[in-house]
Amino acid sequence: MKKNASTCKKAVFKQLFEQYAQSLQNFIFYKSGRVDLSEDCVQEAFIRLWKNCSNVPVEKAKSYLFTVANNLFLDDARHQKVVLEFQKKTSKKSIVENPEYLMQVEEFRARLMRAINQLPETQRTVFLMNRIDGMKYREIAVALEISQKAVEKRMHKALIELRKLTGKI
Repeated sequence: MKKNASTCKKAVFKQLFEQYAQSLQNFIFYKSGRVDLSEDCVQEAFIRLWKNCSNVPVEKAKSYLFTVANNLFLDDARHQKVVLEFQKKTSKKSIVENPEYLMQVEEFRARLMRAINQLPETQRTVFLMNRIDGMKYREIAVALEISQKAVEKRMHKALIELRKLTGKI
C-alpha cells in the first residue's frame, strides 16, 4: 500500500479491511473469548476509521484500528463489571426483601423455637450451649461436670429430635 494513499478512498479502505479485519477480530476474541464482542469491536473500529479517515494516515491505520478495538473491549469489560455488581446487589435485596421468603424464615424460626422448648432439659442445655453460645463439647462437659461422651450423646439425641419436630436442621 502506498504511504501517501488516503484512507478515505474506498479502494484503500477496502484493502485495509481485508488486510486487518481477521487479525483484529482474533485479537479481541483471544482477549474476551466472545465472538459477538470481537465482531462488534472490529465493525466499530472500522466505522471510526472511516469517520476519521482524513486524520489517520495509511501507515498508522493498523495501530489506530487495534487501539480503538482494544479500547472498545476495555469499555465492555468495565460495563460487564458494573452489570455484575448491580446483579449481585439486586439479587441479595430481592431474596431478603421477598415477603414470601421472610414469612418462611419466620415460620421456620417459630417451629425451631417450639421444637427446642420441647427437648428434655439436658438435651436443650447442651444444644443451646453448643449452637447459640458456640461452646465446644469439651467446654460444655467441663461446665456441666459431665463427660464429653455424655455431651456428644445428648447433642446427637437433641439433633435427632429437632429433625423430627421441625422437618429440617
